[in-house]
Amino acid sequence: MSEKTPGFDTLQIHAGARPDPATGARQVPIYQSTAFVFRDADHAAALFNLQEVGYIYSRLTNPTVAALQERMATLEGGAGAICCSSGHAAQIMALFPLMGPGLNVVASNRLYGGTVTQFSHTIKRFGWSAKFVDFDDMDAVAAAIDDNTRAVFCESIANPGGYITDLDAIAAISDRAGVPLIVDNTTATPYLCRPIEHGATLVVHSMTKYLTGNGTVTGGVIVDSGKFDWSANDKFPALSQPEPAYHGLKFHETFGPLAFTFNAIAIGLRDLGMTLNAQAAHYTLMGIETLSLRMEKHCSNAVKVAQWLERDERVAYVTYAGLPSSPYYDRVNRICPKGASSLFTFSLKAGYEACVKLIDSVNLFSHVANLGDTRSLIIHSASTTHRQLTEAQQIAAGAAPDVVRLSIGLEDADDLIADLDQALSKACA
Repeated sequence: MSEKTPGFDTLQIHAGARPDPATGARQVPIYQSTAFVFRDADHAAALFNLQEVGYIYSRLTNPTVAALQERMATLEGGAGAICCSSGHAAQIMALFPLMGPGLNVVASNRLYGGTVTQFSHTIKRFGWSAKFVDFDDMDAVAAAIDDNTRAVFCESIANPGGYITDLDAIAAISDRAGVPLIVDNTTATPYLCRPIEHGATLVVHSMTKYLTGNGTVTGGVIVDSGKFDWSANDKFPALSQPEPAYHGLKFHETFGPLAFTFNAIAIGLRDLGMTLNAQAAHYTLMGIETLSLRMEKHCSNAVKVAQWLERDERVAYVTYAGLPSSPYYDRVNRICPKGASSLFTFSLKAGYEACVKLIDSVNLFSHVANLGDTRSLIIHSASTTHRQLTEAQQIAAGAAPDVVRLSIGLEDADDLIADLDQALSKACA
């Protein structure tokens, strides 16, 4: 008989965590150290030559961060993981080994506003570009991929609207084109969705959100599926061709399924320096220990609040995929079988000014530019997180001027509904 694989609830507590060999400490210690002592000169040389795995300098590797990386790789079903300083850092680091001047990424037009800005403007400074496409139009996605495309990028559950992407269909298109699919799984978390099981090559997270769950630290992670053949063609020389900085070492030939993981540490973290600090990793590890419990409550609360909003005559529509009225409802059981998370938007019939008044009238909801907190959060995306976008881009992203975004927390759902009710009365008077 084969040994039973532990369940998610067990792995979110135990994966990557072992009693400290020096002290017996049961919780993963915070290794607040910049550098680590080598056993001898040969040990140091082996580490720097990537011939041995170990700790050199905390910009590259740190025991606390390593525990978090192992936990995230395990929960997402990946071969390895690389933690970094934020979700935005994770996106750049995911693209860094794949891209080069003149190359492009095909991206969903339903993305977090900061990601749209990063892909529309910032990556151009590297000579990269992005093509934004409606990822519900599979023909358009396929047509957008050309000889210079090096990745396809989407969110499993899109921020802010909560739209669910058909990952299986997008992965099939990416596979036919021979390019990796990168999925931002921040809103879903690995408890609700495991994109690698739907064909994703890389999974990125802003760990700042649901994974940590308490709004205390920022962090990002890239999980490497280990399943992509980086040597199938000459599109990815950083992974398939000799690396001059390591005496001609070929990452894919040398490290196989862990090629991307080792490259992202040995080159990405080494040269970009987007390092996650040990204390932030510790907070995130503690947050993940209760992930499944929190996500179940997030989802049940979101269903109750969304149902109430949909019945309210002051509301034009609600985008929550967990509602039968949603065009994405049929994807929930297939892509996110345990729930549609707790991020969604709703539109006010009274328009932009009413949205602003609503924001200023809530008491229990917090008006902050974040999501995935234990506390319920509210924001008017068009004037904040998506402010840099044109109105057409805002509408395409699900952040139109008459739309408010909610991140439903862990409070009593009836209290959240009461707060929205009194705020709506003031906003729509």
